[in-house]
Amino acid sequence: MKEIIVNSDARETRIAVREDGQLIELHIERDERVVGSIYKGRVDNIVAGIDAAFVDIGLDRNAFLYAGDIIPGGGGDDLDDEGNFDRRGRRPRSHTPIRDLVRRGQEVLVQVTKGARSTKGSRVSTRISLPGRYLVFMPEENSTGVSRKIDDPRERDRLKKIIEGIRKPGYGLIVRTEAEGKTERELRQDLEFLERTWAEIRGKANKTPAPNLVHADLTLLLRILRDTFGSDVEKMYLDSAAEYKKAHELLDFFGPSLKDRVVLYDGDKAIFEHFAIESEIERFLKRRVPLKSGGYLVIDQAEALTAIDVNSGKFGGKTEGLNDTIVQTNLEAVSEIARQLRLRDMGGILVLDLIDMNNAGDRRKVEQAFESALKTDKNRCKVSHISPLGLIEMTRKRTGETINEQMDEMCPYCAGTGRVSSPQSVALNIERELRRRARSEKGEAFLVSCHPLVAAAMVGEDGSELEELEHALERGIYIRANELGHHEKYELTTGRLDDFDRRYGTIKRGQMIDARVLTISDGTPPVAAGITEGGIIVFVPPTGRQPGHGVRVRLAAVSRSFAVGEVQGKGGSGGGGNEPPAAPKPEPPRAAPREKEAPATDDNRGRRRRRRGGQRTEAAA
Repeated sequence: MKEIIVNSDARETRIAVREDGQLIELHIERDERVVGSIYKGRVDNIVAGIDAAFVDIGLDRNAFLYAGDIIPGGGGDDLDDEGNFDRRGRRPRSHTPIRDLVRRGQEVLVQVTKGARSTKGSRVSTRISLPGRYLVFMPEENSTGVSRKIDDPRERDRLKKIIEGIRKPGYGLIVRTEAEGKTERELRQDLEFLERTWAEIRGKANKTPAPNLVHADLTLLLRILRDTFGSDVEKMYLDSAAEYKKAHELLDFFGPSLKDRVVLYDGDKAIFEHFAIESEIERFLKRRVPLKSGGYLVIDQAEALTAIDVNSGKFGGKTEGLNDTIVQTNLEAVSEIARQLRLRDMGGILVLDLIDMNNAGDRRKVEQAFESALKTDKNRCKVSHISPLGLIEMTRKRTGETINEQMDEMCPYCAGTGRVSSPQSVALNIERELRRRARSEKGEAFLVSCHPLVAAAMVGEDGSELEELEHALERGIYIRANELGHHEKYELTTGRLDDFDRRYGTIKRGQMIDARVLTISDGTPPVAAGITEGGIIVFVPPTGRQPGHGVRVRLAAVSRSFAVGEVQGKGGSGGGGNEPPAAPKPEPPRAAPREKEAPATDDNRGRRRRRRGGQRTEAAA
């Protein structure tokens, strides 16, 4: 059973296609449709080295026009629904140099074949094609063809005779898959509509200055109705009355018998929530895709290619041995990969890394399963055999951004690498910058504002390394954690020691405070590091509380950048000091000790308060 669910609002249209309750396609439209639209452009630049021209069509970036997309090539019987390939599966290319085809400043009528992606502009062609319900009209061609997906020879011959009988000289026609079983009258009606559309385009192009849009392709909903909504679809559900009306108007023209399959949804829940589409999107558009058996796929999309890795995970399988487990995992994986290709609309070069199989028969079994799963994919796919390394190389026709690219954007921190610096690495970077600034800047102390995990890494397990750094720099160092910042970002401020003491010396020995557990070390003895509301790192013996949980702490020692304490009660802000005595606990990390000092006279007290090195510590009596 096939269903189409349409969610429309003012800013976005989303369309989900399901088969037997499983999501197989997701289409999103937020901006004006570019692919398929026809523009009157002006050649802005010619680059002979790549045999191409760049055309100003009125968009943000110039469009790319390759020489082979200018001179129309021959047609053929073995074409896809868009008329893009010859019998060998390749698009005909011209060998005429680009400088002999166009000149700078020349006006050209072009159609967008691929949308802009990353830093690249759209790709365009002078070979215009107008898809209808049953036919593709090609005004610059002079041939006919039938979609390769119609594989019955008798039906192919019947359709070929019909279009050769209704076609006029001077243009080409491709019979689309949806035309299978249709009458000459239905095909003729579609052709008449396409002829009128082309006449309107030519008339507008003659009057429109370049660069400008001449003909916009249909909206997402109308394209789905034209290209996907057929007799195999049981229901189409829409949540917009306006879109429901448009759907009926279009079906009046090419599919009156399908109108009763279009349903206006008016339930209390959002339509994607009602049909459980939202949860499927969240689950299946992540980098790691689970398989039912316990295995999983890892999908990494780069600019040049997409790599898909197959992992057995927890799959033990109800099989007789390891070999059977591997084969079953690969069979399930290729089925899910075929689905993911359609769901994410991935294209270009793809490399599938299957689990190695030693038996040639097993490899062929998996190949056949993959080929069978791809038969329902409307986009052109070319697939290699499994290599000795267990890899399948393939290509899939791409016309624009993938679903992930439409919904996501590059991470501003890792710039797409998927990795960021560790807290220890950031802490070392801060230390190097402190050393550099201590040589060039005046001041008695530094304030370091950084992520809590970086702050904990700077302090270390007992604070001794931080104390040594203070002595080496002859500066006091105040570290304060900022939970709102990214852990690669930090800020260093130079100031006076007494000023920082007054502003940041806010906690005292013996004070009760609330803290949140950050990390638990695996040292001997183990130590838990937490963070106070003021951003100070506090060390306590492990309490059984996991990172993220709150604890109530009585401070035993306090320094500029960290404190040492004992957890009171069961943690949290409701704790107090009336709990029964606890069993002996491992010794907490020491607060940075003072150096041996002279007796506490008034003079040396002042000198000690002003000294620059060493974490000043109020130790417990």
